[in-house]
Amino acid sequence: MKPVAVLGMSALLLLGGAAAASAQLTAASEGPVVYGHHHLIVTDAAAHKRFWADTLGGVPTPFGQSEIYKFANVLVFAREGEPTGGTKGTTVNHIGFWVPSVRAALGKVRAAGYPIVTRQELPPAVSVIDQMAYLADQDTYIAYVMGPDDVKVELVENRTQAEPIALHHIHFDANDVDAMKAWYVDMFGAAPGMRGSFQAADLPGVNLTYSPNSAELAGTQGRSLDHIGFEVDGLEAFCRELEAKGIEFDRPYQEIEALGLAIAFFTDPWGTYIELTEGLDEY
Repeated sequence: MKPVAVLGMSALLLLGGAAAASAQLTAASEGPVVYGHHHLIVTDAAAHKRFWADTLGGVPTPFGQSEIYKFANVLVFAREGEPTGGTKGTTVNHIGFWVPSVRAALGKVRAAGYPIVTRQELPPAVSVIDQMAYLADQDTYIAYVMGPDDVKVELVENRTQAEPIALHHIHFDANDVDAMKAWYVDMFGAAPGMRGSFQAADLPGVNLTYSPNSAELAGTQGRSLDHIGFEVDGLEAFCRELEAKGIEFDRPYQEIEALGLAIAFFTDPWGTYIELTEGLDEY
């Protein structure tokens, strides 16, 4: 993918800030489309730094008025502003990370004073032990915590994982699960399947998980998780393919020549705001 120079203010406005360092998008070589970043709108940058860096272990890199937090297979961007609400009630209910030990991760969350909301967020009939849940169909422990600005985060145990924390999944809510799953499979080439009892599709570095929700769901733009981002090899041609499939871009393909970076934005049919990038994997 494209080489990337040190970011300037133009890219800061588009991406929410970054610095010239390894992006840790370790799955970037595994396919033409991989997951890239979560982009947050935050009321208090310092509070988010305590959560994403000090508590969860993301590597912080300040840039201008923004902060980037680097995890294995995802970058988290935080841009100060006034979000209209949290993740719950939108098409992206929460984001999930793998950790070697949920109990150890919860110890850090509890010590930092962030709410552990596993009991409230569990599906019916799932047992809870010490604010963790054991999912028999996946043979693993999970927990839910609530970050600043009501960003809901799931922690999923992976006992064999070498990294202290890594991206695991994005969990969508949908009025029509089958239609949403099929759309992401068609548009991004995700591999359809299941994650335990959930409908799902996989891309390098991320599982896309889908749950049915009959409520009226808000789009993500303007919420605390404003948009999700995919890193694409050959972005210009990919955008032409999406246009041929009927996608209308909110911000068409654009190259930032001085930075070796390309971007584009659009909204999926259910309201999830999506950024496409090329070059972010070189950070």
